[in-house]
Amino acid sequence: MAQTETLIKKLTNYRQEAPVLAPGHTYGSITDKVSAIVLTRKTPKGWIIGFTIAFAGVMMLFAALAYLFVKGVGIWGINNPVGWGFAIINLVWWIGIGHAGTLISAILLLFRQAWRTSINRFAEAMTLFAVACAGIFPLIHVGRPWLAYWLLPYPNTMALWPQTRSPLAWDVFAITTYASVSALFWYIGLLPDLATLRDRTKNRWLRLIYGFLAMGWRGSAVHWSRYETTYLLLAGLATPLVLSVHTVISFDFAMSIIPGWHATIFPPYFVAGAIYAGFAMVLILAIPLRAIYGLEDFITTVHLRNMAKIMLATGLIVAYGYAVEAFMAWYSGNQYEWYMMWNRWTGPYAPAYWALLLCNLLVPQLLWIEKVQSSTIWLFAISIVVSIGMWLERFVIVVTSLHRDFLPSAWGMYYPTTWDWATYLGTIGLFFALIFLFVRVLPAISIFEMRTLVPTEERK
Repeated sequence: MAQTETLIKKLTNYRQEAPVLAPGHTYGSITDKVSAIVLTRKTPKGWIIGFTIAFAGVMMLFAALAYLFVKGVGIWGINNPVGWGFAIINLVWWIGIGHAGTLISAILLLFRQAWRTSINRFAEAMTLFAVACAGIFPLIHVGRPWLAYWLLPYPNTMALWPQTRSPLAWDVFAITTYASVSALFWYIGLLPDLATLRDRTKNRWLRLIYGFLAMGWRGSAVHWSRYETTYLLLAGLATPLVLSVHTVISFDFAMSIIPGWHATIFPPYFVAGAIYAGFAMVLILAIPLRAIYGLEDFITTVHLRNMAKIMLATGLIVAYGYAVEAFMAWYSGNQYEWYMMWNRWTGPYAPAYWALLLCNLLVPQLLWIEKVQSSTIWLFAISIVVSIGMWLERFVIVVTSLHRDFLPSAWGMYYPTTWDWATYLGTIGLFFALIFLFVRVLPAISIFEMRTLVPTEERK
């Protein structure tokens, strides 16, 4: 009994020391601060510099795609036996990054976690933009992207239907479903804030645009009732998608017989890795955002610590996945599986494998230290390291399993070309350009949800 009281006292003290909203805020101050980011004419220098760099990346992506459409996929480094290269690596990496947004928005909403309110809006936007970047790679890797709609089950005179045994068809259904539900969930959540921007802007054209997007929102009791019902239903619908989408993506590998791919650990291992990479990207976005726009009152130490703890937990699950892969390669007694693991440790791509262990296992152990959990510099650096490590993990899974499989006479090396790198870096530019535009034209933090965090005595 005494221990329980002590624990409750510690939790109470922790909440008082580290609130999810800094004290002194009212309804009005929250609305002013968040809406001013969008409605002010003055754009911070950090935004201009960041957007310029990201836009240069977009131009590089367009150039790479244009050359690809003219010359074909022969400009990439893919060959026999590595028929899958950067396209599948980057697809899995981007899909993984998108998972944290849905997790924060939907699952934490269902669990009534108050700390999600400061970060859920731009995390949802991150999901949409990451899925958009991911969707580019299946389209362009088919060689004839203008015929990509053949993968959809549409009525046609040629009696052409998708090949349901193909993982490519599974990806189409999984990604389009996930993108559709995520977009709807994000837009529904924006409605009250769009109405707030409509009512506060003095520009006639902006008032018309925000008014059109707000769909007649007036904040009546009926509107709020329908809104909360719809939002909860969509949260319930989006939650299983977090698990299903990356599980389907993992089936691309697990359903094959290639050593290193044919593993039952892949679905949970991929989902945990996706959340790991996704939260790393949320921190990469949140830390500069709070610094550029002075949002330390809204994105507090509590948010940083909680995200650090989730990264630590999912990172340990990923470490367990690495251990299971090595154990099963030995325990199965399969010579091809064991050679695959030995090749990862000592083969020509061994530096990539050891680098991913350094990035995903060793460096994140710093998150056990409380001072690191609260330090924006440390968290930003660790998040970048984790993002690199998760990309290396996809590279190792795809390339090391394909370049040496069953027959030594069919072995070969894979070297990404300049166009591989240009396409990959271009999608990073596209992602950040969309994030910069989103922050400039829509509220990056949910205004009405932040108001619910204001103490009762200060609600005026």
